[in-house]
Amino acid sequence: MPEEREIAVSIVVPLYNEEQNVPLLYAELRAVMESLGEEYEIILVDDGSEDNTPALLEDLQAKDDRIVAVWLRRNFGQTAALSAGFDQARGKVVVTLDGDLQNDPADIPQLLEKSKDYDVVSGWRVNRQDPFLSRRLPSIIANWVISKVTGVHLHDYGCTLKAYRREVIQGIRLYGEMHRFIPAIASWMGTSIVEVPTHHRPRRFGKSKYGISRIVRVILDLIAVKFLVSYSTRPIQFFGRLGIFSVLIGLALSAYLTALKLFAGVDIGRRPLLLLGVLLIILGVQLVAMGLLGELLVRVYHESQAKPIYVVRKVGRGQRVS
Repeated sequence: MPEEREIAVSIVVPLYNEEQNVPLLYAELRAVMESLGEEYEIILVDDGSEDNTPALLEDLQAKDDRIVAVWLRRNFGQTAALSAGFDQARGKVVVTLDGDLQNDPADIPQLLEKSKDYDVVSGWRVNRQDPFLSRRLPSIIANWVISKVTGVHLHDYGCTLKAYRREVIQGIRLYGEMHRFIPAIASWMGTSIVEVPTHHRPRRFGKSKYGISRIVRVILDLIAVKFLVSYSTRPIQFFGRLGIFSVLIGLALSAYLTALKLFAGVDIGRRPLLLLGVLLIILGVQLVAMGLLGELLVRVYHESQAKPIYVVRKVGRGQRVS
């Protein structure tokens, strides 16, 4: 089977019930990319829309051979839609943006210019056109927490408008709501990341698919990302530390109660501290055992797939002199 030809830029757009926005978005994207003179493709991923979006993608794909249309069988969510688009991308640089016209396609050239020097270019919606209490305030808090936890400091993790070098996203598998954490996940590979201010426009058609209800899912995915970035190849360091700390606290409580019994004759049989000390020791042993099991699973995972625990940027070899 012949290998697919690589092009300059792939633009990936997840869509869910955006029938009024699709024609306008297509026109804007085409105008911007034609002005650049780069070879490009636009990958439109329909995430199980219930309106006329799938039919619009059929029409666009039929009249423009630079359109790659992907139809998912049902609504899997934005992370899955982006992942499906990444799997189809052939561009050296992959640009993502929302399909609701709030991201401005006119910002794409500056992202592409920055991608010449950086592996990940993240958009920052400086003047975000969303309600403050329901959207912007939770986002400010979330961005601060994510930056502190992951160590990758960005003002706007939630901005979909980003540019990635293709080799970055090829090494990442996405689950849950993890699309917003791609810069943090990519940081494990030693990627260079920069944030650039971008325009943000009010939503003209349709309604937002995001709400405060997503906070719990984002928090759980943040915990998973922190573990993957920091301890995915050494789980014993995470569970072992917690286990040893728990055992030490349990032993200290037990020693204290034993001293009271031996030297002061205090009845310790009914004291809650005795139960707490025993539970902490048992919990600590279980955590250490969990860490050891995690180490075995990591070894099986990496060795069975011949998956390295490092990422090579380049290799240089000296020329042999005959």
